Amino acid sequence: MKRRVLPGLKLSLGITLVYAAIIIMLPLMALIFKAASLGPSDYWRIVSSERAVASYVVTVGSAFAATIFNLIFGLALAWVLVRYRFPGRRIVDALVDLPFALPTAVAGIALTTLFANNGWFGSVLSDIGIKVAYTPLGIMIAMAFTSLPFIVRTVQPVLEELDPALEEAGQTLGGSDWSIFGRVILPLLTPALLAGTSLAFARSLGEFGAIIFIAGNQPFSTEITALLAFIRLEEFDYPAAAAIASVMLFAAFLMLAVTNALQARALRYTVKG
Repeated sequence: MKRRVLPGLKLSLGITLVYAAIIIMLPLMALIFKAASLGPSDYWRIVSSERAVASYVVTVGSAFAATIFNLIFGLALAWVLVRYRFPGRRIVDALVDLPFALPTAVAGIALTTLFANNGWFGSVLSDIGIKVAYTPLGIMIAMAFTSLPFIVRTVQPVLEELDPALEEAGQTLGGSDWSIFGRVILPLLTPALLAGTSLAFARSLGEFGAIIFIAGNQPFSTEITALLAFIRLEEFDYPAAAAIASVMLFAAFLMLAVTNALQARALRYTVKG
């Protein structure tokens, strides 16, 4: 009799599918059906209104800037944690996961306290003419704070598994440190970087709690799409809230699909190389 890899496969598969249907698919389908209850003209009028478009620009632009920052800083942080040993390394490594454990509202209050004009960091920055709290810069900082672990934690295991012989071979062939990094290490890290970047960007698009305290929430200036959808909920305009939320849902799905395609392409060429 052939042994199954997982005992009780049918039962475990059934439980998994039911869980996915209830926790993931059911809310998404409810959102789509509620948005679909609007006619095409009403749906387009809501999602293309001047205020909604302004919120898209603020949300996507801030998420893009935060993701680019995290891509550079997250890669550097993962590199330091893997390649170097220094006092307090375990503490720094544990702090990377702080945004996962910290409630986003608490993070928003803490960031606002730090970056307000009379805060520890805000007072110093305001002296040189940089205002963070209640500006788009504050939104970017909140997004960067909550999404940083995605990049660090996806790149860190890959760095730990890299074969040192590859770098030694590059050095033997006379390659400089930067050329070895760009031609040997970076291609191997590209699939992990793409995965972490997509997760960080999607997390930034959906961030709410950490942003509303530091953003100022001014329409056409610092109002994010998630807040606009929440405002429509408070007005009991559920179809409008679902329509606005569906735009960000489709944008996140599109971004994940493109990223997965790029990741598969990079992984295929890495394996071939």
